[in-house]
Amino acid sequence: MDLPALADFNLVATHGGFGRASRNSGRSKATLSRKVSELEAALGVRLIDRGSRTLRLTAEGRALHERTRGPLAEIVEAERAVAAGAAVPTGKLRVSAPTVLAHVLLPGIAAAFVRSFPQVDLEIVAEDRKVDPVEEDYDLVIRVDPSPDERLVGRRILEDDRLLVAAPGVAVTLQLEGAEALERVPAVGLIATPADIVWRVAGGLIAPRFGLRFSSFLMVRDAVIGGAGIALVPKLLVAGDVATGRLVSHGAHEGRSVEIWALQNTRRLSSSKVRAFLEVLTTVAR
Repeated sequence: MDLPALADFNLVATHGGFGRASRNSGRSKATLSRKVSELEAALGVRLIDRGSRTLRLTAEGRALHERTRGPLAEIVEAERAVAAGAAVPTGKLRVSAPTVLAHVLLPGIAAAFVRSFPQVDLEIVAEDRKVDPVEEDYDLVIRVDPSPDERLVGRRILEDDRLLVAAPGVAVTLQLEGAEALERVPAVGLIATPADIVWRVAGGLIAPRFGLRFSSFLMVRDAVIGGAGIALVPKLLVAGDVATGRLVSHGAHEGRSVEIWALQNTRRLSSSKVRAFLEVLTTVAR
């Protein structure tokens, strides 16, 4: 495949037209049009619908653009780094992270990173849904207890416990193992948490009754601080509140620790910007 022609096609697709691509790149519209036509002829498919008043990619054009814009950007980045004489991290770095980690852990890490690597434009998206880094063009995704995925490779950056917490004025009585019937205790939880769950902490059991549920641990924590009940939440999220007395810890959950991983697409080369971010992430997180 003609890589310069492919680069010109992606330039046109990214800017939404030959005119805008020409103005942003300094290349003539005639040259861009000719290179795209040559690429279409080589592939044997039409990539751009030239009959419409605005640029519209065909299905084949959209597929080619989505699959090649990331690798081409990495080639350009590598070319710039080699030309500069060293693999200096540059370009845009997109990271997806769960909401709690994005608010509690990543701001300080992001600040440390951009101070050290000002040539990188860092973009962190906080979202609790399971994003597709391949299709959505993320350089890194941070996940809690991720399931195996052959398209992703990464490293474990942190382990975290879960604490049973309540506001200072809320009485919490642990129940003994083997009790015939566990009394349900007012609790705050996530929407997805099973209603019949039992929490095991050092010293006994707690059977929560979820009168209040949220989609985010951030809201769970704030409701618990307000006295709405008990909750089992990440230690990272409430360590500061426990230290200042806003919350009381009634023990750590006796299940296994939560693992936090940073994952990247196996189809891409590990760029200098990704490696640099991972180093800062693992150093500061620990």
